[in-house]
Amino acid sequence: MDVTLKGEKFQTNGPIPELGEYAPSFNLKNLKNEDVKLSDFEGEVVILSTFPDIETSTCARQTDTFNEKAKKLSNTTVLSVSTNTVEQQSAWGQSKEVETVLLHDSERTFAKTYGLYIERLDKIARAVFVLNRHGQIVHREIVKEMSGDPHFEEALSAARHEEAELN
Repeated sequence: MDVTLKGEKFQTNGPIPELGEYAPSFNLKNLKNEDVKLSDFEGEVVILSTFPDIETSTCARQTDTFNEKAKKLSNTTVLSVSTNTVEQQSAWGQSKEVETVLLHDSERTFAKTYGLYIERLDKIARAVFVLNRHGQIVHREIVKEMSGDPHFEEALSAARHEEAELN
């Protein structure tokens, strides 16, 4: 898939999971160097937020926004994935009350499995997936211009809808 960064075109590595499909499993490390697997969140609604670089204003805003807005959701976990190092992610979160789960894709396995890897930049494309309690993709947005924000409210609305289905 083609995405752009400030108008320059880049290609992601392959097919990206579609709406209605089950999200591919993964195993990444969190800030405490603990394994985090998608299966850990079975039975919960998941917002899976990917971004190129936590040290940029757009990526920090994306992570901040989902971190803040998801606090109002009762059965939703936000997993934020980037190719940043654990040190970069930790530095970003030091002065914040971070409830989102920050995951670093140091081996690029997540990015490649999800078809979001941009080899020329060695980054992951900006995307948001909302998964229902069974791990099925119920919302999918690949942000075409990586310097732009995702549609936060659309993802949060999908998560609220899935939470209502849990009751």
